[in-house]
Amino acid sequence: MNAAELFTGPRIVPVVVIEDAGLAVPLAEALLEGGLRAIEITLRTASGLTAIEKVAGSVPDMLVGAGSVRSAGQVTDVQNAGARFAVCPGSSSALLDAVDVAKLPFIPGAATASEVLNLLHRGYSLQKFFPAELAGGVGYLQALGAPIPEVSFMPTGGISQRNAAAYLDLANVTCIGGSWIAPPAMLADRDFDGIRKLAAEAARLGS
Repeated sequence: MNAAELFTGPRIVPVVVIEDAGLAVPLAEALLEGGLRAIEITLRTASGLTAIEKVAGSVPDMLVGAGSVRSAGQVTDVQNAGARFAVCPGSSSALLDAVDVAKLPFIPGAATASEVLNLLHRGYSLQKFFPAELAGGVGYLQALGAPIPEVSFMPTGGISQRNAAAYLDLANVTCIGGSWIAPPAMLADRDFDGIRKLAAEAARLGS
């Protein structure tokens, strides 16, 4: 399945770093109640894989994906945990080969025209653009769209409620990833009501 086919709801995907896997299920429930149907849980902590497994098992209506997937072994791990898609800030031949075998919807990262073309030739028409703001932002993506119209992007990195709409307005952006919807401090405080409100605001923005 083309990863782009998964994102049929609001076009904003919360990107979260979870230190305590016990927070994963109430977080996913709060996001879902706010109107967001997808979440990217990164493998930046030891709890990431367990958090994915908990959400996949307890919140079936949430489209849970794994972020920062960097190796063939991690592809197997996240698929076994129940991830329905995976994301990487870049790509490698070994990683792409592993994803081909696993048949897991995958969003590899690209930040230059050459990287975009190389991934397009491997069949990836949806690619992550990271770090979006530092790599050129809205203007850069708009410029890429003219010579490479076959590719759409999931920009992540430096995106907030302030600039999200500018990315969503681009013809070559399928969805955006953002960490502002579930800030680490709010998550640590278990402020799920606050996260639910932020999710509702984001859902309206991404509809």
